[in-house]
Amino acid sequence: MEKNHVQVRNTGLSGIKGNELLMLAVSFLSFITLGLHEGSLGVAWPSIRDNFNVPLDYLGMILVALTAGVLVSSFNSGWFVSRINFGSLLVAANLIRAAGLVGYVLAPTWWLVVISAFLVGLGAGIMDSGMNTYVGARYGAGPLNWLHACFGIGAMISPLIMTALITTGINWRWGFVIIVLLQLCLALYFALNRKSWTSDLLYDNTQNGVQERARSSATLRMLVVWLGIIVFFFSTGSEIAVGQWSFTLFSEFRGVDVAPAGLWVSIFWGSLTFGRILFGFITDRIGATRLLRLGMSGILIGILLYWLNPINQVGFIGLALIGFSVAPIFPVMIGLSPARFGAKNAPNAIGFQVASAYLGGSLIPALIGVVAVSFSLEVIGPMLFAAAVITITVHELLVQKCGL
Repeated sequence: MEKNHVQVRNTGLSGIKGNELLMLAVSFLSFITLGLHEGSLGVAWPSIRDNFNVPLDYLGMILVALTAGVLVSSFNSGWFVSRINFGSLLVAANLIRAAGLVGYVLAPTWWLVVISAFLVGLGAGIMDSGMNTYVGARYGAGPLNWLHACFGIGAMISPLIMTALITTGINWRWGFVIIVLLQLCLALYFALNRKSWTSDLLYDNTQNGVQERARSSATLRMLVVWLGIIVFFFSTGSEIAVGQWSFTLFSEFRGVDVAPAGLWVSIFWGSLTFGRILFGFITDRIGATRLLRLGMSGILIGILLYWLNPINQVGFIGLALIGFSVAPIFPVMIGLSPARFGAKNAPNAIGFQVASAYLGGSLIPALIGVVAVSFSLEVIGPMLFAAAVITITVHELLVQKCGL
């Protein structure tokens, strides 16, 4: 394989001023809104299930619908960006996502919730792929960690908000009204600033001149891209499974009261957020590959504690350790994409990896739900342990092939 002589940058925020700093802040806010939905859904699920009188594993339908929307937009993100102004795409993404969330709020039947989830995912795929490519190309690994820390901030805050609403007798739908309002504010901002958000922002022009984007088919012929896709599938799938099922696991299967169960789900997302903020400062010092290995090892240990759970406090510690350890995986893998796959293939590869992450984030939790119906939600421990072993093994193959 031809070596890609692309430096992995970690520029931090020094030297970023004025409008560009505002644009980075808006990117961070976009990821907060993505996290608000992710954190709300798992806590709201028992109430949603009671509202529509559906079985435990129907959460998988929402997750699959979300992923279907993300797959449509993420796999085509490179094509969209080459033909449509990036700012206009972001306006559309926020409006589509807001429409889906309004569907949650107003849906009178279960199937309208599922259809609405598809729209939420459709908008999320454009935002996720675009912002990852933009921040990765222009600012490097450190700010990428902070971008994903913002996802964690949203996912950390929203379980507390949703738990507070539910415990005070307020309908779960109001938790999604807040997110709708934020999406509409973002849509208005991008509509007013479309000229600043051009498609050129998604390419790194600082070292080698303007890069021609490779064809999607050429990118998909690279074995290393498929190895990256597999890592994203299992690592993100495990992260989302823990985030979505832990509230139900502790409150309905391990005898924990609703308030502390919601608090510990928030701590899981908080640990992830803290990790991403911390790693944004130290990734360059530790080294990206070493940090990925440390994170994957920590996930394995955390899953063991979460699975064995001799007392609930041990399971809680495992939950927090999983959140902290998974923190660098997504942003560091995205940051390494130009170096591993080449600058021409990076925008496509990032879109494929983001799509794979969402696919894993729906199929792995959905599979856990299906298996849990026949056995118990305690199957989550051994299933996540197997996913962690696969992640570590495939990542080592990727390192061997790429040399980093």
